[in-house]
Amino acid sequence: MFSRSKCKALIYRYKHAWVFLYIFLYLPWFYYLEQHVTANSDFHVIHAAVDDYIPFIEYFIVPYLLWFAFIAVTFLWFFFHDVSGFYKMAAFLFTGMTIFLIISTLYPNGLDLRPVQFERDNIFVDMVKTLYKADTPTNVLPSIHVFNSIGVCIAISHNKTLSSRKVIHYGSLVLGISIILATMFLKQHSVIDVTLAGCMATLLYPVVYVRESRKVFRPKVTKHSVKKAMGD
Repeated sequence: MFSRSKCKALIYRYKHAWVFLYIFLYLPWFYYLEQHVTANSDFHVIHAAVDDYIPFIEYFIVPYLLWFAFIAVTFLWFFFHDVSGFYKMAAFLFTGMTIFLIISTLYPNGLDLRPVQFERDNIFVDMVKTLYKADTPTNVLPSIHVFNSIGVCIAISHNKTLSSRKVIHYGSLVLGISIILATMFLKQHSVIDVTLAGCMATLLYPVVYVRESRKVFRPKVTKHSVKKAMGD
């Protein structure tokens, strides 16, 4: 049984849990978009000529679905083990996700890439069919699957504990790249969605991470260091 002091200590230790309140902004907003921007409504069709040359490969459903665990497990690991990294990861992901919501609200968008008939019949195709039924082909710009995968890989690379373990470091990169490819091979996203997600990650990276990295590597200036530099 928890005493009042232990309860206070637990609350203080995990006070950064307030970050999870973002879900109360994201989910209702996203649900609204899913209900109002549908396959039967008017929206801007996202399409690039190269999309027509990308084959449908159902086996990529595996890394595509692993995305959910990839994001959740990494986010929770940072929550419990690296508070500073957790805040940075949350700032990166949630900023991009909010930009996605704004774009989807102001510029209703969707796809017309999904195959009507499937050349093969196997368990992976069945999984894709289930995905198509659950996930509408709307609100796709930019790809959150791609953006969040990049964000998680960046967060891992900036954590000494995780990045020093080659299996985790390189494994996350392989999974991240596989997820990005899956969005296109499963016809869940256009190359345009993927490219825009990459551009958004590139723009947000220096805002969230590079500035802090410069502080770490910037030498501290003291009177002693100045005198030493001037040769006393």
